[in-house]
Amino acid sequence: MSRRQASSTRRSGGTFPFSGVFNSKSNSSPLLSIVLVLLGASFLIYYAFGRSGGGDFTCTFEVQNAIPTLKNVYGDNMKNVLHVGPESCSVVSKFLKEGEVEAWGVEPYDIEDADKNCKALVRKGIVRVADIKFPLPYRPKSFSHVIVSDALDYISPKYLNKTLPELIRVSADGVIILTGYPGQRRAKVAQLSKFGRPAKMRSSSWWKEFFSETNLEENEDAVKKFEQAASKMSYNPTCQIFHIKSYN
Repeated sequence: MSRRQASSTRRSGGTFPFSGVFNSKSNSSPLLSIVLVLLGASFLIYYAFGRSGGGDFTCTFEVQNAIPTLKNVYGDNMKNVLHVGPESCSVVSKFLKEGEVEAWGVEPYDIEDADKNCKALVRKGIVRVADIKFPLPYRPKSFSHVIVSDALDYISPKYLNKTLPELIRVSADGVIILTGYPGQRRAKVAQLSKFGRPAKMRSSSWWKEFFSETNLEENEDAVKKFEQAASKMSYNPTCQIFHIKSYN
């Protein structure tokens, strides 16, 4: 607490409960002062990092939490999924472990620091490392659904105009986008060489305007089903989730 705030409490008659702790003439225990300082520091750290999602927060991890709700919404139509985004191996492994849905992945960035499991998925061709600003090596409607997380946050609108339609091209029943909220997360300095640019968190209104300008249609039926299923399952997404229709 600043000196100015401390002096103001003395002028007000000492009505602030902890004012005595910061008064040099107080008989309060030094231990209590230390405890209060530590509590205050903890609160500031939580406020600064917890509210912004923390340094390790990603929507790719949120995909794994959303899988049960997505299965509830799309049912048997969710047969084979392509996940696109950082840490794609973790999402693909989750699907494969459950065994109900076939899964493949596209990792847009370097995987030199990936674990053995991820490198094994790459060797088998289940996960590919590819720059999503260019056409994907898949035929039209190769997958029932494409789930993309985090990757679009690092792409400028210039490339989004090409990348998102390409994701829709390889989907048969829709593209599910998970993206951060404005101010939620920023790339660490060490990540800039990997991602190429800081993350750009865009608002829901920005995305909806972008969909309209690029003639992409939201799946309103899926949106309503997802909201209902999430409510019943007590699932509260920490990322924005959009459901886009595939091309006819």
